[in-house]
Amino acid sequence: MIWELPDSLMINGTERAIRTDFRDILKILVAFEDPDLEPEEKEYICLYILYADYDDIPKEDYAAAYKAAISFIDNGAENDTPSPRTMDWEQDANILFPAVNRVAGFEVRSVEYLHWWTFTGYFLEIRDSVYANVLSIRQKKAKGKKLEKWEKEFWNTNKKICVLNAKLTEEEKAEKDQLKALLG
Repeated sequence: MIWELPDSLMINGTERAIRTDFRDILKILVAFEDPDLEPEEKEYICLYILYADYDDIPKEDYAAAYKAAISFIDNGAENDTPSPRTMDWEQDANILFPAVNRVAGFEVRSVEYLHWWTFTGYFLEIRDSVYANVLSIRQKKAKGKKLEKWEKEFWNTNKKICVLNAKLTEEEKAEKDQLKALLG
């Protein structure tokens, strides 16, 4: 039913129990952003974390299980259009969680369990917060839209939280460190 929070997914005629706590899904999303992981590794991590019975899923069902997992993570939506990267769950945690907590009315990280769809419901209702301002400015910049005066000032005085850090592989980080060492 549409008003129930799913705790399983149907994969090729078999109902599979899933882990639905928001922390589990955030682990998957962080893995998706890891430049050191190959696409196959990201898929494996997603399936391994999400499905409680991962070891029992036949290999021929992996593609269907992954498609169902992505749909669940996207709250049942089917969206094939990638959008510009305007957020980072890890980098934004210090401004994102206070905004989610404000909407929820409690510290979401302190509860033992919170369904992913409930968490994303809170997340989607974030308004009038530092995080909402940062996200709005990032989205405007990603779309090439002109910033208002206050947004430019906010961006310039809060670059540390506004600028998304590039996701570098371990190899790229080592090269960057070597270059810094050479340049002093």
